Amino acid sequence: METVNDIYSARVAEGLLTADPAQQAAIVEFDRILEELAQPVKSGWFRRAKPQAAKGLYLWGGVGRGKSMVMDLFVEVLEARDIAVRRVHFHAFMQEIHAGMHKARQDGVEDALAPVAAEVTASLRVLAFDEMQITDITDAMIVGRLFEMLIEGGVTVVTTSNRIPDDLYKDGLNRQLFLPFIDILKAQMVVHEMVSPTDYRQNRLSGQQVYFVEAKGEARDKMRAIFNDLSGGGAQPLPITVKGRTVEIPAFRNGVGRATFFDLCGAMLGPGDYLAIAEAVKVLVLEDIPRLSRHNFNEAKRFVTLIDALYEAKVRLICSAAAEPEMLYVEGTGSFEFERTASRLREMQDADWGRDEDAK
Repeated sequence: METVNDIYSARVAEGLLTADPAQQAAIVEFDRILEELAQPVKSGWFRRAKPQAAKGLYLWGGVGRGKSMVMDLFVEVLEARDIAVRRVHFHAFMQEIHAGMHKARQDGVEDALAPVAAEVTASLRVLAFDEMQITDITDAMIVGRLFEMLIEGGVTVVTTSNRIPDDLYKDGLNRQLFLPFIDILKAQMVVHEMVSPTDYRQNRLSGQQVYFVEAKGEARDKMRAIFNDLSGGGAQPLPITVKGRTVEIPAFRNGVGRATFFDLCGAMLGPGDYLAIAEAVKVLVLEDIPRLSRHNFNEAKRFVTLIDALYEAKVRLICSAAAEPEMLYVEGTGSFEFERTASRLREMQDADWGRDEDAK
């Protein structure tokens, strides 16, 4: 049967991928999981055969090193072998878990997590999480029990992350209650760092235009092409929980988000929301930034806060706007303060922007 290494080697030979020792080392772990999943299911005289979870994989490393790409190849092989797998962003999955627990509580279930986990284990052999990160206390308090239930139910968990496990939920509220999950993760999953000198995502943007002042239709077509190239297509909305509320990025995949100005700045979002967005994405495609003035002062203030959050987190920004940065906000209260934002927008267009930031 075809392995992840077989597909990777074939695509390198075709010139579709560049051979990278760090990616090849990670692929060894994915193929190890495939071998474990292929083992016959053990059964006894008095119990039904139950699939056992393979030892999972926590694949972490810097932005743009190809973590999501090699996991995509793994999912491709699983699907070809007709092994039930789901690839989903960690934030989106946890939203589903919380919604299921809410329904279970309404139905009077005492342990609301149990039926939700059972539903997952009944339908899957492998869960492939993209970008595991814990930023919300409600996730932190249940993720340990959830993983135990999934693994006990025979579900193998693989995930990518930019953080070493010990840095998950770092400085979070009541973090001491979360620490046992890190021990579970280390015991049940191989922790593998992908160390590569090449930032492939950054390289794909080098020399490309990232700030568009053009007719909306023309700019939108170009930005759609960039988004599809970087994300790999097949984007879905990404819900992010911030202090019990949900903030949504309309389109997201492989660390790349896409939204309009009014999606993110027309809504009543605050600094915490923008920090969570900056934590969730590595590249943001932001469309239709209008001219700003006293007539849309609140939206302008939110835009300033958004850019500050993206700037500090070294998020790569690709955007379309009604004018060059220095001409976006030229009159009214706040126009002087906007000069710093214009300067940051200009700096973020540089080809080397964020290149030295390996993890967020």
